[in-house]
Amino acid sequence: MTRRRTLRDLGLDVAPARHPLSYPGRPVTEPVLLAGEELLALAPGPGRLGSWRIGAATLDQALASLGGAATGRRHPVLAVGSNASPAQLAHKLTREGLAATVPMVPVRTRGIGVGCSGHIGRFGYVAAAPYADPAAERVLVAGWLDAEQLAVVDATELNYRRVLLPGDAFALTLPSGARLAGAYLYVSKWGVLTDPGSGLARPGGGDQSALLAALLLGSARLRALLGPDPAGWVARAAADPEVRAAGARVFAAEGWVRRSEGFPAGDGAVARSYDELEETSSLPPP
Repeated sequence: MTRRRTLRDLGLDVAPARHPLSYPGRPVTEPVLLAGEELLALAPGPGRLGSWRIGAATLDQALASLGGAATGRRHPVLAVGSNASPAQLAHKLTREGLAATVPMVPVRTRGIGVGCSGHIGRFGYVAAAPYADPAAERVLVAGWLDAEQLAVVDATELNYRRVLLPGDAFALTLPSGARLAGAYLYVSKWGVLTDPGSGLARPGGGDQSALLAALLLGSARLRALLGPDPAGWVARAAADPEVRAAGARVFAAEGWVRRSEGFPAGDGAVARSYDELEETSSLPPP
């Protein structure tokens, strides 16, 4: 029997778009098919993603039964922030009238660090942003989006450029052990924030309240603009695009921003599908 679990049952129903201090939201931790307000458990297998099982059916059969595109026609997109949250992804898609039917799979990656973007998002939070770090090894969630879903998510990521990471330069390993030949990633146009003490990228994707409190503590200009606390920050920033723009200028004036380098240029061509990004066979751990 297919396990049908709602986002609410699993405590995954809080979308950062509605609750900014919850950013980045809770990610999925196992392969699943997001189907509206439900998550269906997805069992990895030796073949392509579409052949993985949801109960007695393959993933592609389950997608077809829901009126969705097969995995081969979808586009794998890695998330460093809230796109790993099924609640946030469902919010983005359903508000544009699209079905929130998306395979979501944790992928073991190499070479991708997670920092904080050098801007303030429209919901008032400081979103995560990737940076190239050859030593980084982490698990990121990939969502397999169809063409319409990808266009909707692109429209929510106007402060980012979508790039295609080649699997030979950035190892991308599925739970089955197979290696992806490539996947998409959103890279901030604003660069990433640095830690004033170390000069290294400030870690992103963690507790949003703690991040905003640290930024306020480090800058009198930010306290004057967005203080006195994280709740005040997100309320002011969400209400006024000029305040958000001013906050980004303060980040730069404080000397906290560095460019996001080490990734490919933005992918201006038609997005390549999963069928066009062939997996390689399983490789032993490096």
